[in-house]
Amino acid sequence: MYVPGNLHDVQHVLIDVGTGYYVEKTVGEARDFFKRKVEFLTKQIEKVQPALQEKYTMKQAVNEMLNQKIQQLAAVNISQTGTVKA
Repeated sequence: MYVPGNLHDVQHVLIDVGTGYYVEKTVGEARDFFKRKVEFLTKQIEKVQPALQEKYTMKQAVNEMLNQKIQQLAAVNISQTGTVKA
């Protein structure tokens, strides 16, 4: 949605600092705040990424084992009954 508007004070802005709180800062202070925020989030992503990759690898291994077990059970079921059951 687009709503036209005019800024009364272009030297000060409100920034969302989290959990619904807003702080009035100058444009320069706001720029510095967001620069620090981006750096912090980038560091957090770098910390979490190796754990995420490990979890993904573990998930793939579990999926492969489950598929093998399902195939084994299907093969046993076919050999015992001679038909395929869903």
